[in-house]
Amino acid sequence: MENLLLLATEAAEPGFGLNLDLLDTNLINIAIILTLLVVIGRQVLGDVLSSRREKIETAIQDAEQRKKSAAAALADQQQKLAQAQLEAAKIRSDAEQRAESFRQAILAKADTDIEKLRTTAEADLGSQQDRAIAELRQRVAELALAGVERQLSEGIDESTQQRLIDQSIAMLGG
Repeated sequence: MENLLLLATEAAEPGFGLNLDLLDTNLINIAIILTLLVVIGRQVLGDVLSSRREKIETAIQDAEQRKKSAAAALADQQQKLAQAQLEAAKIRSDAEQRAESFRQAILAKADTDIEKLRTTAEADLGSQQDRAIAELRQRVAELALAGVERQLSEGIDESTQQRLIDQSIAMLGG
């Protein structure tokens, strides 16, 4: 503390000393600091803001570029989707046409097969009918011969014999 008082007494004398008047010294110090801040701060702050502005502008340009490329990619993918949908519709249409033609071919084949079966059945029926008629005629002939043999074995009289001869000649076309 003595040193401080010593300095204060020396300050009253002309020369180098310490000014303890707070109002005078604070205003000058504040003015110097504000001046330094304005001069140096303006340049530093301007550099920082300029750098920040450049970064923001670069980020905006990058974002706009990405937006454009994304929009182009979206348009390309939408075009590919539309082409794929058209191709799928074409494939579906072709498949439906082929299915219809196969259906028509199968129906035509079925109709042909049915007609063949009907013709074969009619032919089989006709041949069976002819066979049955032939068997029936043969059976009738056998029965008639058996009856004639029986009558012949029993003996026939003269008038019956004459009548049989006349019938046989008439049947032979005489």
